[in-house]
Amino acid sequence: MKENKRWLFMLPINIDEIPNEIIDYLDSVIDIKFPRQGHTSDVGIVDSSNGRFVLKRTKGEQYCSWLSNEVGALKYLNNTLLPIPKVYRFVEQTEKIQSWALLEFFEGETLRQALTKEKNRNRKHEMIFSFGAVLAQIHSTSCPKDLIWDSIWLEEMLRRAEYNLKHYSVDGTSVLLEELKTNKPLPIENTLIHGDFTIDNVIFHDGKVKCVIDWSGGTFGDPRYDLSLAIRPKPNAIETNSDINSFFEGYGKKILDEREYKYFEDGLYAFF
Repeated sequence: MKENKRWLFMLPINIDEIPNEIIDYLDSVIDIKFPRQGHTSDVGIVDSSNGRFVLKRTKGEQYCSWLSNEVGALKYLNNTLLPIPKVYRFVEQTEKIQSWALLEFFEGETLRQALTKEKNRNRKHEMIFSFGAVLAQIHSTSCPKDLIWDSIWLEEMLRRAEYNLKHYSVDGTSVLLEELKTNKPLPIENTLIHGDFTIDNVIFHDGKVKCVIDWSGGTFGDPRYDLSLAIRPKPNAIETNSDINSFFEGYGKKILDEREYKYFEDGLYAFF
């Protein structure tokens, strides 16, 4: 396997690290590219004799649990009409505290990248409109019973926020957490939610939504959480009131006020 020697230095994933179960499915690896990504996982675009795929590797208890949740959500949502990737292989290496997932590849770029490059204001609004429309599709999709928690979504999220505050490095503080516990928004009807619906987790191609990725937070929960994360201000992407209006036009209604937005985006999200 001489052609794979170039991956042995300074790359997020070396071919020698990939589990045999995944290598066997790929048949043989031709190339791996590493796109710009977040800090929760190593992500590679793999060209193989069996096709092109996305390979994700997580390390550590927290991030491995997120990948496990994502794989579970994708499998339970596989029979819906949502634009989501298929899962081909999932491998947990408990002794190394790391996990791997081989996922379907979709041509395109993140909405953040697409919006940053687009200079035409009308086309930008069309893209943001589509962003809102796909979230409406998610929220109107029946939530599989396997994704419904035993406890109320917000109560469980606050419990997890407290755990994360004690065990991990988060932006939230104990003072903020107490405020969130004391000043909860009035409950509304819960729906299937994505749980991290940002412009980095929607793939666009030819002006259309091709795929929604990173489903580790997929569950039955408060749709205002998704809405709050979706409209977070981002330079050269979502910046103005007209941008936000285009999003809610695509979504079909506005069920989020300023206080609720601050609770979820400036508050709860700080612990995740």
